[in-house]
Amino acid sequence: MTRRVTLRRATAKDAADLAGVARATFTETFGMLYSAADLATFLEQHTPGDWAREIADPAYAVALVEEGHIVVGYVKLGPPRLPFTPATGAIELRQFYLLQPWQGARVGLQMMDWALDEARARGMKEMFLSVFIDNERARRFYAKYGFEDVGRYAFMVGDHEDTDIVMRRAL
Repeated sequence: MTRRVTLRRATAKDAADLAGVARATFTETFGMLYSAADLATFLEQHTPGDWAREIADPAYAVALVEEGHIVVGYVKLGPPRLPFTPATGAIELRQFYLLQPWQGARVGLQMMDWALDEARARGMKEMFLSVFIDNERARRFYAKYGFEDVGRYAFMVGDHEDTDIVMRRAL
């Protein structure tokens, strides 16, 4: 099934909507894995102010997905902050989230195409991302786009440590 959505670059006016959908998508995808305290601590990172700062920062690129005027997902690129220093010309796919009713409707393909096009337009040579080790669906999706496993690192949600896989793709 294909959904009729719009993908557009986020503006500062979208910060509150992005904060809300970021909290909702993370909670519906991973919320059952964590204590309420750890989840709450992690979600504190998704405030409208934090989103507005990143949207205004030219080092970041944020696109949101809307159906009508309802934000249902987003994709965010930014400078790598993984636990290693990639070569110059690298960008990180920081977040890639879509509410569950829109998953499997080919919307993710549009989101990934936007991310790759944006990274290339910025002159980047490679893209990195991290994905929860047990998120098989996301790992398969990224592998279809040519991302390869290049390592592991500890991803913290509050005081809870998860293992994430770091993936890389040449652009």
